[in-house]
Amino acid sequence: MRGYFLFAAKRFLQLAVVVFAGTSAAFLVAHFSPISPVETIIGRVSGQSSFSPTAVESLRATLTELFGYDQPLWQQYLNFWGRFIQGDLGPSLIAFPTPAMELVMRALPWTVGLLTVAIVISWILGNLLGGLAGYFQDNRILKSIGVVAIGIQPIPYYIIAFLLVILFGYVWPVMPISGGFAMSVRPAWSVDFVLSVLWHSLLPAFSLVVAGIGTWFFGMRALVSNIVTEDYVTYADLAGVDRRTVVGGYVMRNALVPQLTALAMALGGIFSGTIITEQVFNYPGLGSLLIRAVNGGDSGLVLAVSCVAVIAVASAIFIIDLLHPLLDPRVRVG
Repeated sequence: MRGYFLFAAKRFLQLAVVVFAGTSAAFLVAHFSPISPVETIIGRVSGQSSFSPTAVESLRATLTELFGYDQPLWQQYLNFWGRFIQGDLGPSLIAFPTPAMELVMRALPWTVGLLTVAIVISWILGNLLGGLAGYFQDNRILKSIGVVAIGIQPIPYYIIAFLLVILFGYVWPVMPISGGFAMSVRPAWSVDFVLSVLWHSLLPAFSLVVAGIGTWFFGMRALVSNIVTEDYVTYADLAGVDRRTVVGGYVMRNALVPQLTALAMALGGIFSGTIITEQVFNYPGLGSLLIRAVNGGDSGLVLAVSCVAVIAVASAIFIIDLLHPLLDPRVRVG
């Protein structure tokens, strides 16, 4: 147990380093971005009414001081970390004066809930079907599933999303294709709201599950196909060990170890699939928020989304790392 705690402490230090490096990189990218919040505000104000050049320069100087751009880079960096620790990255320009972190916290549950559930479901189904296909290699039903997976796996998830929108939104309009819940339902912890959220999330989640299940299927089938030739599996079959014990305890469990590592990598890329998916279905998550922030020149909100994404991804990988030694006794934690 002491060795496991030391292992967890080392992984936590790695988590802290990753979060520090990723957040610092996000700050530098936002700082050197050609999109300036000062010029964005001046452009909006100037477009609404006419100002003299002197008034514009005075406004520019005031905004520069307000955003701290009159200070050296190292001082801006220290100020950023001071605000970041407090959870305050300033107001959002596209929803002024709402704090940027408040907008991010509103959108985060939608993205994490949708993509995490979709990835976990595709991981479970893909590994289960792939493991059975690798062990029962002569089963016709499992062979047919493999053929279907071969045809679907190369199709990008956003193409599947567009096809679902056309099919269930226009050809056979039986499901919602836009938004996170019905406009007639008030957002609250009620049965009606929860059911509406689940109903609106079916198509986005289904597009991600269908697109991801093939990868897990083929990976698990290949792993199991190699494991079934091992001596201990052969001896277990010859000794008359129960077939369910052989499949679940000897084959599937050993094959799941590398798949668990792949799951950590998939969770690490969880936000890479959110932008297009949420745009297709107009889903109120971080992807849609990020697009709005970029289009509105809101660098502060872009920075807030990036920082939260870094923390969420690093934390997901950290949790998978902690589970790895519990599933694979061969992993040394001392």
